[in-house]
Amino acid sequence: MNTRNSRTIRTATATAAALGLLALSGCGAAETGKSDEAGDKKTVKLTVPSWVGAQANTAVAAYLLEKELGYTVKTQQMGEVLAWDALSKGDIDGILEDWGHPKEEKSYVDTKKTVVKGGDLGVTGHIGWFVPKYFADKHPDVTDWKNLNKYADEFKTAESGDKGEILEGSPDYVTNDDAIIKNLKLNLKTNYSGSEASQITAMKKYAKAKKPFLTYWWTPQWLNAEIDMVEVKLPAYKEGCDADPEKVACAYPNTPLQKFFNADFAKNGGKAAEFLKNFKWTTEQQNEVALMIADEKLSPEAAAEKWVKANESTWKTWMPKK
Repeated sequence: MNTRNSRTIRTATATAAALGLLALSGCGAAETGKSDEAGDKKTVKLTVPSWVGAQANTAVAAYLLEKELGYTVKTQQMGEVLAWDALSKGDIDGILEDWGHPKEEKSYVDTKKTVVKGGDLGVTGHIGWFVPKYFADKHPDVTDWKNLNKYADEFKTAESGDKGEILEGSPDYVTNDDAIIKNLKLNLKTNYSGSEASQITAMKKYAKAKKPFLTYWWTPQWLNAEIDMVEVKLPAYKEGCDADPEKVACAYPNTPLQKFFNADFAKNGGKAAEFLKNFKWTTEQQNEVALMIADEKLSPEAAAEKWVKANESTWKTWMPKK
């Protein structure tokens, strides 16, 4: 989130458990720099971001790589910026959902050329400030940022002191919120819950009690089907308005989510690389798998299997040409 300067959309009630289940087992060293050979069961290494939507991508990709193409898949959870560094070094082969890291992209893609673009994921993400609909229905003007100071007292918590709280997720997420608060002179204070899972727990607690809250949030997100949220309109996004992190005073843009690959893997990764380049699905399809993981409590692998069995016509188009 530079569209998220330090974060990258995000999703889960039990992220740690989901990630543990998602770490599909694999044996043998990664051999992404070698071409395909008969009987050579290679390893593909993918990063798993901390939100469930991105876990859904990895789960489905991993399932198909293993069950349809015969690869071993190893996954690793890591922060977004760390993932870029690992991708450059070849410690991982692919990032399947990036929300925009222009600094890293310039360094690794444009300058060092150790990372290459992998194409659109097919999902468009949007970050913003949101309030629950039950509060917006009672106070319709809260959806204009110019009126937020009027409601600052409503958003106060023990953590925010005499200011209104804006609930945040992980400090690793792409966010311009501190700059926006300062530059728009808002009587608000960010409070980082630490993870998407913790943020969701807090949001559910507020919603159950019908308490007002203001939160950094995003779409697509499976929780939006459970808690009806309304976006607060910040000053309209214009190209370049977020170029200087200290001067940001505008909304977040709509972000077509991107894939990135280690350059050697993209060139020499054989059918695995071709498959991941072809991997592209819709917001609705991603949310379908994310809901299975976060709401139905299926393991990521079980959710992936269920989706794959019901959507052969979609994933067949991702398969490498013979």
